[in-house]
Amino acid sequence: MADHKKRRGRASDDWEDEPLEQDGADENAPRIAKIAIVGRPNVGKSTLFNRLVGKKLAIVNDQPGVTRDRREAMGRLRGRDLQMIDTAGFENETGDKLEARMRAQTEQAVRDADVCLFVYDARAGVTSLDEIFAEFVRRANVPVVLVANKCESRAGDVGLSEGYSLGLGDPIAVAAEHNIGMVELDEEIDDRLEGVDLSPEPDPIDRSDAPVRIAIVGRPNAGKSTLINTLIGQDRLLVGPEAGVTRDSITIDHMWQDRRIQLHDTAGMRKKSKVHDTLEKMSVSDSLHAIRFAQVVVLLMDAQNCFDKQDLQIAALVEREGRALVLGVTKWDTVSNKSEAAKAIRAKADHLLPQLRGLPVVMFSGLTGKRVDTLLPAIEKIQIDWSAKVKTSELNEWLGEKIRRHPPPAVAGRHIRPKYISQTKTRPPTFVLKCSRVNSIPESYKRYLVNGLREDFDLPGTPIRLIVKADKNPYIDEGGTKTRGGNND
Repeated sequence: MADHKKRRGRASDDWEDEPLEQDGADENAPRIAKIAIVGRPNVGKSTLFNRLVGKKLAIVNDQPGVTRDRREAMGRLRGRDLQMIDTAGFENETGDKLEARMRAQTEQAVRDADVCLFVYDARAGVTSLDEIFAEFVRRANVPVVLVANKCESRAGDVGLSEGYSLGLGDPIAVAAEHNIGMVELDEEIDDRLEGVDLSPEPDPIDRSDAPVRIAIVGRPNAGKSTLINTLIGQDRLLVGPEAGVTRDSITIDHMWQDRRIQLHDTAGMRKKSKVHDTLEKMSVSDSLHAIRFAQVVVLLMDAQNCFDKQDLQIAALVEREGRALVLGVTKWDTVSNKSEAAKAIRAKADHLLPQLRGLPVVMFSGLTGKRVDTLLPAIEKIQIDWSAKVKTSELNEWLGEKIRRHPPPAVAGRHIRPKYISQTKTRPPTFVLKCSRVNSIPESYKRYLVNGLREDFDLPGTPIRLIVKADKNPYIDEGGTKTRGGNND
């Protein structure tokens, strides 16, 4: 069977999608402006963010402090592309507390922005926290649009007038949830951008090609955000010892070896029986969406506690969704006998995940960065395998050999005759087998063929779909009537 491994083709020579046409590819075109949405907790920043980007991307909940990391997405205003940035609610905290780290992320977003939308709750009026944050924004010397949110009723009239005391200009009355005041807000943003220097700048991300989408998933506190920070070489994501720091799925563009990749940080996924809080359910739903959207999923596990039941359930989910999977074992610096541990982990992976035999397993330390450079090459290889295309002639030669070695079992004294196989799609590799007596072919024989495809065509760990269809019977006419001389085989 070694010759099949050598002859197996690829869907393409590289590991990326076909290039997508991108607006603004002209080197002399103005750069894309950054609009940061800021304010204290629970004033409706994420609701406004979703309204401006035209999609329900950010998680919205009545509980204060839902957003923790900066979340970015593209919006469009009067024919102009804008990079919208949702931020964590400003808390007047310092030190090592989670709220202090969230504040640092928000302050960084203000410094990076071309225009800030300072949002406050008109129904609650201006608070002392609004005043403290407004002072920071004024010192940042960034153009500001003051947004009085939740003005859908007269309950916001007093708070609207209080906005003048913040010294950030005239407040714009909006109700993001009800799409009220958005035209006036668009006009104000457009006016602020007129005075902003948007001279062309080199973009570190090559947006002429579609990215490879990589979701990092796992149980809470597995080190997902730490790993992404190490991969991109900056403290972009909020990290800490607390479990469940990440709530939204955060997308980060990055270049690796002149290739564009998108890393999706996700919330930790606990057992379904333990998830009761509505906010956690929304976070898990966001993580599931990231898995379905991804091409490659990295399941991150703690080296000291691999293959928990939840890890196996996540792996099984990724396989059912047809995504390429890589097992990442982090905190490898805490392991003493590394060679024995690596051998045991790989053996355990084959034993507990037989449907993905040969799954790539990469060991590293996300915190120290040791061996992290081995992760992206492993992702590249399995993404290529996931996109593989096998020639029909090779497949049928392979099928004949597999049948000769191990014919399908006879059922009720009658033989099953596999006749033809072809690959109908990639991502994941999907094959259609034509044979007689479709309903009688055992699941064990299907697994035999799938394992053979994976082994003989060098597709280790790749999810494979095998669809069995009835071969057309020449003795049955178009109306379904059996003609003379026909048989059931």
